[in-house]
Amino acid sequence: MAAAVSIQGLTKKYLDVWNKAEITAVDNLNLEVGEGEIFGFLGRNGAGKTTTIKMLLGLIFPTSGSATVLGKPVGDTEAKAQISYLPEEAYFYESMTGWDCMDFYGRLFRIPEPQRSKRIQKALEDVYLDPKAWRRPLRGYSKGMRQRIGIAQALINDPKLLFLDEPTSGLDPIAHRELRDIIVNVGKQGKTVFLSSHQLPDVELVCSRVAIIHQGKLLASGTIQDLTTGDTVEISADKVSESLAGKIRGVVPAAELVGQRLHISAADPSKVNDVVDLIRGGGATLLSVKPHKRMLEDVFVDVVMNEGGA
Repeated sequence: MAAAVSIQGLTKKYLDVWNKAEITAVDNLNLEVGEGEIFGFLGRNGAGKTTTIKMLLGLIFPTSGSATVLGKPVGDTEAKAQISYLPEEAYFYESMTGWDCMDFYGRLFRIPEPQRSKRIQKALEDVYLDPKAWRRPLRGYSKGMRQRIGIAQALINDPKLLFLDEPTSGLDPIAHRELRDIIVNVGKQGKTVFLSSHQLPDVELVCSRVAIIHQGKLLASGTIQDLTTGDTVEISADKVSESLAGKIRGVVPAAELVGQRLHISAADPSKVNDVVDLIRGGGATLLSVKPHKRMLEDVFVDVVMNEGGA
């Protein structure tokens, strides 16, 4: 898989004028995001997420290190034409209608008619904005509708790579879920999504891989499955006799038997084969063997707290 984003030793330092001290916002960051994946970029407030995104967009310059976006150096004009960005707080001209706002951004990208109107309609349909609202002024839009317009304007240039900074923040549950589905659909179009978010349940549902940063440093990265797979295994079986349960408890003392249903909530992986052999050899029915799965939120808290991020 080719890299849509490749970061090597990226560092950003600021001078705190008041305290006359140097602050490291991003510290020697190394990261790769593959083309076509929805990638989650996680961290607490002030962890360096937005600073990283702004460097990748060429809005601010790194102190040291380098990065490429879509195979081009950061700031390359050709690459910029294929990138879009939705900041956490997006501001629009309140007097514009939804359609006029989209037309404005389409003109900035120099998209000619009639292609521009076709792009606008497709983008508004892709974010499920009610057609009745297309010609209404933005001042009357709800938070959810504004976020839809924000994502729609990020799609107007048919980008290969989207940077989304907290796109579902502050939404009601229904709008929240709908925006999450929109992001999934964007990914299904083959676009790369670089998603910065505090909504860890959303990230767990939509992202294939994630990175966790704290105080500008990369603490962990990997697939959702690799990061959330625990170190114990859950085993269930049926038609287990008392005598068979006793043999199993000799291997895993915590085995529970209710009627003929046996359940082991946290077995040592090294004991799994022995338990399975006993179940099958004893004429019982093996129902499931499942690695214990942790919530991404638990993984995030553990990683950050172990780094001293209380």
